[in-house]
Amino acid sequence: MNLGARIVSVVFHPLLLATYWFGLLALILPSGLEPFKEGNHLSFVFLIFIITFFIPLLSVGLFRTLNVITSYTMEVRKERHVPFIFLAFLYLLITYLFHTQYHIDFHDNVLRFMIIINALVVAATVVTFFYKISVHSIGAGGLVGMLGTLNMVQEDGSLLMPMLVAVVVAGMVMSARLQLGAHTLWEVFFGGLLGLIIGSGGIFLL
Repeated sequence: MNLGARIVSVVFHPLLLATYWFGLLALILPSGLEPFKEGNHLSFVFLIFIITFFIPLLSVGLFRTLNVITSYTMEVRKERHVPFIFLAFLYLLITYLFHTQYHIDFHDNVLRFMIIINALVVAATVVTFFYKISVHSIGAGGLVGMLGTLNMVQEDGSLLMPMLVAVVVAGMVMSARLQLGAHTLWEVFFGGLLGLIIGSGGIFLL
């Protein structure tokens, strides 16, 4: 049982949110990756994977080597402060570079989605200073919120099935965090709620 929960926690790690999100858009909603042309979508998703997952993963390994954290899971809330601040800064820097180096403006969908993802990361960082919230749940809730709100404005209903799958995945992720004893019920609940609000609110506003 715990093995399954660990697998779910790894496969749907919050650092993979950006990769899954843009990968999904590349498959079923290519306009979501404007201004990048469809022929460049795979390269773009791979770039997102490197800079939003692989590099942060290496940084966490560095923090562990330097004894900034005592474990990769960062079970102690205070140990999350430095890594989370670094990750928030990295995500904001990446978005800034997309804007300046690739000349992606606010009216481009890619930048808007990056802003929402940044909001999720920054919110998780700020809340962690006061409360050990479930970041897995924030990511899962954010994905459901973004897909649910986009689905309401998509006339062809192409996002309905992915949204339903995201709801099931969110349930699996939250259950896994509880099964592993990584978080309490309230930490998981507030994480999912915060992600849902930021994800849906971000799509609605932007």
